[in-house]
Parts: sequence; C-alpha cells; structure tokens
Amino acid sequence: MVNNKTYNNVLNTLLRMAEYHRQIKSTSVGDIFDINLEKMQLFPLLHINPTSVTTGDSQLTYNFQIFIMSQVTERENWTTNRSEIISPAVDEFPKLVKTLSNEQDVFNETLQIVTDFIGMLRHSTRQSLEGVNDINFPLYFTQDQFTIEPFSERFDNLCCGWVFNMGVLVQNDFQTCEIPVSTKGAGY
Repeated sequence: MVNNKTYNNVLNTLLRMAEYHRQIKSTSVGDIFDINLEKMQLFPLLHINPTSVTTGDSQLTYNFQIFIMSQVTERENWTTNRSEIISPAVDEFPKLVKTLSNEQDVFNETLQIVTDFIGMLRHSTRQSLEGVNDINFPLYFTQDQFTIEPFSERFDNLCCGWVFNMGVLVQNDFQTCEIPVSTKGAGY
C-alpha cells in the first residue's frame, strides 16, 4: 500500500531540509513579494513559492519555485578582484574591479546552498522517512536538470541570490476506497 503524501507533507519536508542546512537561517512560504524583508533579520533565506501540482499514473509532482537569497551589504572601502597585469599587451587595459558591496560573495554562497538543496533531494538519505536508512525507499525525490537563475532585487533592502524551479515527486495510488462521498451512484 502506498502512503500518499499531502501538500503539507511535502512542504514541511522541504522546510525541515532547510532547517537542517547549517547555512540557511530563515525560511518562508508564499508569494515572493509578500515577504517582509524589513523584518527579516537572519540570512540566508530559503523561500518556497508553490506553483502547481501535476499528476502521473501513480505519482504527484509538487512544483515549487525556490529562492535562496542573502542580504547585500555595502562598504565604502570594499575592493575585490584585483588582478595583476599579465603582459605588456594588457598594459593598456589593466583588470581592476572595484565594488562597494559583497554581492559576488553572496551569489557564490547562495549558489552553493542551491546545489546542496538539489543534491539532498537527488542523492541522499533525506529522501527517506526519519529513522529509515534505506536509500532505496524514497518518499520524496526530484529529477530532471535545473536552470538556476541569478537575481538581484531591492525589496525593503538589497538582496541577491538564485531562483530555480523544482518538482518534488511522490507516489500516489489515487485510491477510491476511502473517498468521503456517498455510496450512491452519480449517473443518470
């Protein structure tokens, strides 16, 4: 018998995975523009935006848009990515990139969290129930390839990070024995 997973089961599993990741400090669910980032104090943030559910023969795919972001800070004396001049031909165009923020570091760190999160659903024991150590007993998993897109937005404060779409597949037997409906026929 299949233990059908509900929307709450899937969402709570994703939130628990974020809670267990040592770099993610906050989580939220819903429309991205409903987040009150002014009140958010802990970053990086993992935000889950539910988008749809699709059915298969014996499975449901819960589709989510996942945002992983952190706050960009600015400093007057911040300079990064100084390169040495390699040859005289490059003399005319020395590579010197000055930035007044940590945006590049934020993109780097949040992308690492994204790949961790995808990996946890693809290849780890977190696919199984707590206490079940058999990787061949998956309850939640994902497949396909992912397009991970950077974003930089000024909400109540400047944040940047990555967003990607993820489908979480779960078994569903679409059983009809215990549907809460009258046993009377519905045909005319």
